[in-house]
Amino acid sequence: MYKLKEQILALGAEVERSIANAEQCLNELDVVAANSVIEYDHVIDQHEVDIEEDCLKILALYHPVAMDLRGVIAMLKMNNDLERIGDLCKNIAEYVIEMAKGPRVDIPADFAAMFSETQRMVRGSLDSLVNGDLELARQVCEDDDIVDDLNVQIITEIRDRLHQHPERMDSLLFLISVSRSLERIADYATNIAEDVTYTVSGDIVRHAEIAPAS
Repeated sequence: MYKLKEQILALGAEVERSIANAEQCLNELDVVAANSVIEYDHVIDQHEVDIEEDCLKILALYHPVAMDLRGVIAMLKMNNDLERIGDLCKNIAEYVIEMAKGPRVDIPADFAAMFSETQRMVRGSLDSLVNGDLELARQVCEDDDIVDDLNVQIITEIRDRLHQHPERMDSLLFLISVSRSLERIADYATNIAEDVTYTVSGDIVRHAEIAPAS
């Protein structure tokens, strides 16, 4: 289990690197940096496959029970969520490449806060895994609302710009896609935090707001 956790944390570090690089290529509309993000996604994909194989071997060979079983199941899900975050970073890089072909547009200032908050959530979810920290996991879940609000603010600003500058429509629409990708990354960070809670306590907090049928 320790080795498995180390593999997840290593994959998490790779994903954090991709988020930071995606922000850089967006801010600078750097096509070379964007292509690097796209290429690096292959590394993330391969590591995701390796971790999944190791999880399945543990389940088949050792038949873990109780907390160990919850841990393997949760790490399978975290592994998948981290790979999807990598895919979203790749998507952002692809949007940057397309934006670079058109007229330059100003990047909304709220993107800095959105990237920062998203990175903080991913880091927090991984830290909660390291320490089995239920309070930190809970905080990550709550912080998803901050990213949701930033997403709304950015999309509202861009829609206003679309009316003023219809000739820049393509680039502005790509910015909306970037914002939505970041919002999805935050959702996956929330999933990871929820899976940490499941591993430590056995509580399934995903969809906890849905009341059980009577």
